[in-house]
Amino acid sequence: MTQTATPQKLTFSPQGAEVILGRSIEPEQLVIPVAPSRIDMFGPRGVYLKSETGPLWVSDTGHHRLLGWRSLPTRDSQPADWVIGQPDFNHEGQNAKSTPGRSTLSVPTGICAFGEGFAVADAWNHRILIWKKLPEESNVPADLVLGQADFIANEPNRGQQEAAANTLNWCYGVFSDQGKLFVADTGNRRVLIWHQLPEENGQKADLVLGQPDMRSRNENNGGTPSASSMRWCHDITFWGDNLVVTDAGNNRVMIWSGIPRENNAPCAVVLGQKSFDAVEMNQGVYFPNASSLSMPYGVAANDDWLLVADTANSRLLGWKKLESLSFLRESQVLAGQIDFNRKGENRDFGLPTRDSLNWCYGIKICGKTAVIADSGNNRILVWRFNHDD
Repeated sequence: MTQTATPQKLTFSPQGAEVILGRSIEPEQLVIPVAPSRIDMFGPRGVYLKSETGPLWVSDTGHHRLLGWRSLPTRDSQPADWVIGQPDFNHEGQNAKSTPGRSTLSVPTGICAFGEGFAVADAWNHRILIWKKLPEESNVPADLVLGQADFIANEPNRGQQEAAANTLNWCYGVFSDQGKLFVADTGNRRVLIWHQLPEENGQKADLVLGQPDMRSRNENNGGTPSASSMRWCHDITFWGDNLVVTDAGNNRVMIWSGIPRENNAPCAVVLGQKSFDAVEMNQGVYFPNASSLSMPYGVAANDDWLLVADTANSRLLGWKKLESLSFLRESQVLAGQIDFNRKGENRDFGLPTRDSLNWCYGIKICGKTAVIADSGNNRILVWRFNHDD
C-alpha cells in the first residue's frame, strides 16, 4: 500500500466530536438496529443546523421520522425535543404504518433551509415536503409538497414511466440558495432547479441537469459518463458561486462554474476521477488516495473549504479553493482515517470513537460547527471546524 503525504492540517478538532447524539456503543457491543426513542437513531442520513446555537433537525432515516432539538445539544446522547413523522418517540414505520399525509415520512434523507422554514427530501414517498416556518413542536404538518399533486399520493414519477418537470423518483437531496431550490432527483439521475422558491403544490421545476430534457431518466444519459451526465446524485451545495453535486454512482463530485442556465449543462470539473468518463471506485484500485472517492454522498462548503463525505471510504475530505477550478486535484484535509490510504469502517473495523466514521452519509457546516450523519454508527457527530489551524 503506497503512502501519501500526511494531511497538511486538520479542519476538524483532533479531539473528535464535542457532542455525539445517539446511543453510545459500549466495548464489545455491536452496532445493531435499535428501537426508536428520544435518544436512539437508526441510520440517520440528513442534518440541518439553522445557526451555531440551533435549532438542529436530523433525518432519522431508518425510523422514518425527523428529530428536532430546540438548541444545539451540549451533551452526549441528549434526548430530542420534537418528533415529526411518528405519533411519539417510541414508534416507527413508513408513513407511521398508515397512508401518506402532511406529517408522515418514508425514508427521509436530505434537509435544508427554505426561507424561514425547511425542506425535507421524503425519498420513498418521492416528494419534497416544505415547512414555511421551522416547527417548534412535534408533528407540525408540512405546508407544501413537490413531486406529487397532493399530500396523499406517493408513486414514483406520479405513476408514469417517463419523468416530468413536476415529478420525482427517490429524491435524496435538497438545497436552497440565492432564492432558488435544487433537488437531487436520484432515481431519475438528475438535478432539478426552481429559479424561485416554489409556492404551489406540485410546482414544475424550471431547469434540469443530468438529462437532455424533463422526460428523460437514463443512467448517464444512456451512454458513456460525461461532464453533463449523472448516475446517483445525492447532495448539493454552493462553494462560493459554484454549484456542487455529489454523483455517488460515478464516484465523483461535479462542480459547475456559477449557476447553470441551460438544461444538461456540463460541469467544469470533477473531483474523485481523472477524467469526465472515468467512474471506478477509488480510481480502479482497492485503497483510496487523496484524490479518489468511493460513493461520496454528502457535501458542504465553508468559506474557502469544500468538505465531502466520502461515504464508502468512511472518511471526510476537504479541498481548499484555488484561483481556478481546473487546478483542483488532491484534497488537503482528512478526517475519520489516519492517512489518505485507509478506508476501513471506524478505521480498521474497530469500535466507534469520537473521531472515527462508519459510512458517513451527510455533512452540514454552520460557522465553525460541523454536523455529520455517521449513519453506520447510528449517530450524529457535532464536530468543531477549525478555520485558523
